[in-house]
This record gives sequence, C-alpha cells and structure tokens, in this order.
Amino acid sequence: MTFDETALREYFSDAPDDIALDDVDLTRIPRHVSFIMDGNGRWAQSRGLDRSKGHIAGVDSLRETVTTSVRLGLDALSCYAFSTENWKRPQREVNLLMHLFATTLMKEMPLFHQENVRLRFLGDLEALPKETREVFFRGLDETSDHTGMTFALAVNYGSRSEIVRAARNLAANAAMGNLSPDEIDEELFSANLYTAGIPDPDLLIRTSGEMRLSNYLLWQLAYTEFYVTDLYWPDFSRWEFLRAVRSYQSRDRRFGGVKAK
Repeated sequence: MTFDETALREYFSDAPDDIALDDVDLTRIPRHVSFIMDGNGRWAQSRGLDRSKGHIAGVDSLRETVTTSVRLGLDALSCYAFSTENWKRPQREVNLLMHLFATTLMKEMPLFHQENVRLRFLGDLEALPKETREVFFRGLDETSDHTGMTFALAVNYGSRSEIVRAARNLAANAAMGNLSPDEIDEELFSANLYTAGIPDPDLLIRTSGEMRLSNYLLWQLAYTEFYVTDLYWPDFSRWEFLRAVRSYQSRDRRFGGVKAK
C-alpha cells in the first residue's frame, strides 16, 4: 500500500467542518474496501427524475471513489454494480445499465492507465450482451500489466451462485482423481472464487441505508467491518469515504479472539 502524500493532501484540501485528512491514520488504511452502490433509482425519484438519471449520476461517484481509493493507497477496491437478481428489473433499465457499463468503462480507460489501475470482474460475463462483454474483455487486456490498485467490478454477480460454482469445480476435480476431498480447505476454496488472489475486504460500505448484504461476497465478508450511510450512491463523496475509514479505524478487530489483559 503506497500513496503520494502531496497529491493526497491536495486531493483532500477543501475539507468540510466534520472531517479532514488528519482525522484518519494514514498508516492504518484498509487494504481492500468494497462497496454496495445502492440508491441510484431512489436518488432520481426523490428529484422527480427518471431512474435512469440516477444510474448516470452514479458514474460520477464511482469515478471519485476509484480516485479516492488510489489516493489513499488501497490495494483493492471492489464494487457491486449488477447482481444476478437485477435481470428482473424492467428491460429498459437493464438495457441502459448494460450500455452504461460499456460506455463508462471505455471513457474511464485513460484514468485507469494514468493511475496504474488493474481491472478485474466478478461474475458470469458470458451472460452479458456481446457489446458489453467485448468492452470488458478489452479493459482486462489493456490493464493486465498494470501494477497498482486492483479495481474489481461485480457484474452479473451472485454470491450463492459463486459458492456453488466453486464447489462444483472442486467436486469435478475430485471426481477426476485430481484432488482428494481431504485436501479441500478454506484456502483452496477461496482460490476457486471469482476473487481469487484479492484479499478479503477489510471494510464494506453500503449506501442508501439498507442493512443487508444482498447476496454479495458472503464468503469473503466473514470478518469485514461494515459501514452503512443513508446517502444515496450519487451523493457519496470522498468525504463520506474518509468518514467510513475513520469509523473503521475506531473498531477493535479481534477476528473471533480477545485481547490479552
């Protein structure tokens, strides 16, 4: 985890009254922060706008979140963009989201190159429209040699299906004689998940005030700290990110143990 302190302080220079960069310990920044980006539609409806306007506005928050994560020196950022259940939404909204994913990714490629960000995708990409899928694969290829922060976008992702997929892979290997059931442990199971090679999240941030996981990273979030804000995703900013990190740093992470007296 590395950061440019000069660039960091410039980025956080215009602080509001209740939070500033000096309020967080830069030596204790979480390695991996994950987001459930919620509330785009409600943000738009509260303003008398079509839900689509909320998804478009949410792109700005995602861009700022990526930049903030890079400035803070995160090793990994992951964001829940589209679940396996989201296909149930109106077809017009689904079509917009798929188009928005493709156009946004191409528009943000200069940022990923500038910040040395490496892209990953979590989920079954084969079910996506051809245009979206091709853009995603292009993004993977163009950032494959980047050595900075990993940005993992969960699209057509569902944690239960991910766990079933991993179990099937391991079962198939065992059936072929390539693996003994006794060799299956947590490390090997994790290596068969979409997040293989990415550390489990230290902090999960969910916007819009909802208090649920929504079938997201159920295995990986076993010991993650949660931060829920009532802000809708388009209103999420670098300052709320700092508030979340400050809250995270106030927690006593015992991982099931207790501190010796």
